[in-house]
Amino acid sequence: MVDAVSELLADVWGRGAVFRSTVLRPPWALRMATDAPLMLATMLRGRAWLVADGRDPVHMTAGDIAVVRRDVPYIVADTPSSALFPDVTRTVTAADHCPGGTGPTRSCGRRDGELDEGPVLLSGAFTRRGGLSEHLLQALPDLLVTSAAGSAIPPPQVMAEEVTRPRPGQVLILERLLDLLLVAALREWFDNGPDRCRALDDPRTGNALRLMHDTPAHPWTVAELAARTGVSRASFAHHFASLVGEPPMTYLMSWRIALAAELLRDTDLTVDAVARRVGYSGAFALSAAFKRVRGSRPSDHRRTARQPEH
Repeated sequence: MVDAVSELLADVWGRGAVFRSTVLRPPWALRMATDAPLMLATMLRGRAWLVADGRDPVHMTAGDIAVVRRDVPYIVADTPSSALFPDVTRTVTAADHCPGGTGPTRSCGRRDGELDEGPVLLSGAFTRRGGLSEHLLQALPDLLVTSAAGSAIPPPQVMAEEVTRPRPGQVLILERLLDLLLVAALREWFDNGPDRCRALDDPRTGNALRLMHDTPAHPWTVAELAARTGVSRASFAHHFASLVGEPPMTYLMSWRIALAAELLRDTDLTVDAVARRVGYSGAFALSAAFKRVRGSRPSDHRRTARQPEH
């Protein structure tokens, strides 16, 4: 059975950037500004402060991992005061994490022959490949900071050595390190998180979620989901709502709309075809549900989602 963290990360992928001493020379501050659903920052060498809007600054030492959701602007800086000065702050965009189509990694501020001293920051932008992660990410806090100590990932000094020296296969190594770091952070938080985060690992609720995820077009009812999970209808409905935070049919509608939004954005299927693929009888039914959940019509969503970014 797939566990909650694996389920969450099954359709995300990371792009990384390494910032070294020529960039991180005091005073320094990096404002992370991408559209990725999740951002990760970890100090592989040295210390830093993470300053998120409306929150107290968080001190990070080597091995600490910060995971930040897209809707939380934040800066990583040598001191909290450095983040206050525009002339010190450099904005890091998606281009810094995936430059010029040359690959998903970048080493910033590196000079040939530079001594391996000073701070090293590894930053990752995690992009969603499917609707599941978009839906489940809603369960995560805006910001979580945890330590990699005791996890299966290499020690910070080993990772710093690996990502700051150009060697064959470095792009793949960096991608895997980002995956491991994200798993380590989310594993600890899921182990101690709210009930909703453990819903996928619950035998009854987890099975029902997978049924809805795998076959969203099936005409699911609470009675059938209860029967498939081996409990009474009332018991299933109560247990599901207590863990997930909403009734089964409400969750199913949100999941179907998430899938529909993705199909509208990424395919040329008609609205009617999208509707039938995600479990609605036709375009009218999908449009009504889509507007109720997203506040816009499917056609409007498609047009907006396909507008070029500036």
